[in-house]
Amino acid sequence: MKTTKFWTMLLAGVTLAAMPFAASAQEEGTKTARELRAAYDKALQGKTIAYLPIALGVPLSDEWGRVVQEEAEWRGMKFIVRDPNNNPSAMQQALTALVDQKPDVLIVQNPSVTLLMKDLKRAESQGTHVIQINMSSNYKSGAFVGADWREIGKMLATDVVKECGSASGKSGKVQIVQGELTAAASVDQVGGIMEVLNKDSNIKVVSNQAANWDANTALNVTATVIQQHPDLCASIGFWGIMESGAAQAIRNAGKIDTVKVYASGEGSQLDCDQVNSGNFYKFLSYKATEQGHDLMLAAQTLLMNGDKPGTRNLEYYTRPVWLDKSNASGANCFALPKKN
Repeated sequence: MKTTKFWTMLLAGVTLAAMPFAASAQEEGTKTARELRAAYDKALQGKTIAYLPIALGVPLSDEWGRVVQEEAEWRGMKFIVRDPNNNPSAMQQALTALVDQKPDVLIVQNPSVTLLMKDLKRAESQGTHVIQINMSSNYKSGAFVGADWREIGKMLATDVVKECGSASGKSGKVQIVQGELTAAASVDQVGGIMEVLNKDSNIKVVSNQAANWDANTALNVTATVIQQHPDLCASIGFWGIMESGAAQAIRNAGKIDTVKVYASGEGSQLDCDQVNSGNFYKFLSYKATEQGHDLMLAAQTLLMNGDKPGTRNLEYYTRPVWLDKSNASGANCFALPKKN
């Protein structure tokens, strides 16, 4: 009993002696937390991040911009954006002007693999970190964030073969609706698609045309295709908004229940509406909201590592997710901004 009493008193004394230290630590926080936050703020606060999409006013680029702006401002960064309104000449001019301003980070969506190469290289040579989003150029910059287009193409084609290939008993006729012919999304997606389709002797690509990301052009092209090939089995489109035009042409021809319409894209409510209305048989989403977060992760990594711009080539690929009527809802479909 005496031994127990001794140890109890000793422990009580140690606890009382430690109390001032504990109170002091709670008031100041841990040294590690303070040091980590100080390094984080030093690398990011006050830095400028510039964003140049092909155009604003579409769910894909608007969602990227929304996420990047919110996260950048939370970190004490300045966010600037330019809208070339789908005009390649205006985009080139806007990029040249942004590079001259020497922002700390520059996020660019490339309309083609060659158009912006020189200025992207010039930006990094002047000390700006360059991140290319979803469509890369032939110049490898500090980071790429986006879809692996060859993977997207192979996934789309694999499902088309399942529906239209040798074991399906169907015509095997397939239409491809590309975006801009020289865009990375078109070049690499076609490569992936054809790699898979060419393995099945029943598949016949009866049309492979560019609609330049425009729904009306896709509608007109597809109206001709469905007239020439009323037994068309599937249509593959490279962007949901564009492919909605193809789906409308197929519906107008009374074939929406027999032609499987596929598209890939950002996963907005518009895309999910196309699925739920029966216009799209399946939709392959590369999740623009997630890509926006990855853009900020890439920017943080480049800024905090302290490496000279152009010395790294980081990749942040988005995992694609199939959407159909069973899951085209809720968190899989990001909301569109409300109009004022």
